[in-house]
Amino acid sequence: MQLWIHWWTLIWKLRPACSRLQTFLWFATAVCGLSIRSDQLGVTSIIRALGLNERCYDNLLDAFHSSAVSLERMTVLWVQTVLSAFKDPVLVNGRLVLLGDGIKIPKRGRKMPGVKLLHQQSDSNTKPDYIMGHSFQAVTLLVNAVQGALAVHLASRIHEGVVFSNRDKRTLLDKMIILLNSLGIRRQFYFVADAYYASRKIILPLLQQSNHLISRVKSNAVAYQHLQNQNENEKRTRGRPRKYGKQVKLRSLLENQETMETALSPVYGENNVHILFRSEDLLWKPVGLMVRFVAVIHPNRGRFILMTTDLSLTPIDVIRLYGLRFKIEFSFKQAVHVIGTYAYHFWMRSMTPLKHKNGNQHYHRKSPEYRAAVRRKLHAYHLYVHAGIVAQGLMQYLAATFPNLVWNSFGSWMRTIRPGVPPSELVVADALRNTLHQFLTVPTKVSILPKFLAQKIQFRRSNVSRLAG
Repeated sequence: MQLWIHWWTLIWKLRPACSRLQTFLWFATAVCGLSIRSDQLGVTSIIRALGLNERCYDNLLDAFHSSAVSLERMTVLWVQTVLSAFKDPVLVNGRLVLLGDGIKIPKRGRKMPGVKLLHQQSDSNTKPDYIMGHSFQAVTLLVNAVQGALAVHLASRIHEGVVFSNRDKRTLLDKMIILLNSLGIRRQFYFVADAYYASRKIILPLLQQSNHLISRVKSNAVAYQHLQNQNENEKRTRGRPRKYGKQVKLRSLLENQETMETALSPVYGENNVHILFRSEDLLWKPVGLMVRFVAVIHPNRGRFILMTTDLSLTPIDVIRLYGLRFKIEFSFKQAVHVIGTYAYHFWMRSMTPLKHKNGNQHYHRKSPEYRAAVRRKLHAYHLYVHAGIVAQGLMQYLAATFPNLVWNSFGSWMRTIRPGVPPSELVVADALRNTLHQFLTVPTKVSILPKFLAQKIQFRRSNVSRLAG
């Protein structure tokens, strides 16, 4: 029961995002169902996991579509909750570390706004090159756990597929900056992302708020030496003074291995692995500023070039932070396969059916009522995903803060149980499932959610009642 009390203490902090208490309780019910369900069949699985009356299905659908929930306000409150709950975030030079990436979710609904033909760039031979689905961009916060680090999701939004105005020229990079600004984080941070985000549209807005980017650059990129340091005594000629000096092909930094430095690999999980690296500060034309490039030769991962806009960051820290970028990939895996964060099935009845291999959907010629219906459906998608983000974040909090309590409530056995290693989301889900019947009997002063659910649970077919028996 203590797990659920800690769970309720955190989720109650999101209450101001809902204009009505009833709406918040339905949202908490959805998060509760996402935390303990054993299948990923949309809202139906939430009904089955909690044993709710079938009439609650329409209530949950209405809650996800409700305008009484401010998604922007809830996102800011969730970020504040995460920063206060996880007492030990990863800090480098006093800055937080945020990870950003995109994820493409297969969806074949012909009446689902935002579904379009997407290209998947992956080395896995199990993924098709093209899929129909939703394209999300997400931001996570890196926090320290007992051993290692965790990537806690903060927000995830659909950033492709829907165009409401033909004057909207924003790209995915512009929308990522908007997503970062919507989090309401007042502390300075490093933004770690892959080579797609090594762009002027990302770097300059970050620098305006004293934040920095850590990313990877393509091997065919070029930079320039600073001319002022080389030709101070050169005679001035007519015209604009030259700013860029000699061109440097970045892949040339990987040459002459004899002059490169050697160090133990700072990448997470690697022991007794030696790498070669070279660091050089050069002018980069896309931003017109000095950027620190770090060329790395890894015995197993090959050759690559990293970059950062923070010239005070050591090359070893750059390699270590970029090595932690895979944490967001692991967090995506848990969200998709364990939580079912993206397993929504909401259709728009009045929508014109999409064609196969459809691209962006342009709605600037549609009626205001039609555009409002599309926005309402996108709000439902985002709120469902955010409920999954909250469920996963609460599980990570319980695993990192109360690991012994989770293992004691697990009630089963695993070969991979290791002392000092926080349990996974799957283990926390089992622990929550096993103790839910205790939480439903707590006094109203502790939580009002049990009283709310007691009127809607059909105990004759509820798994909760069988566990209590």
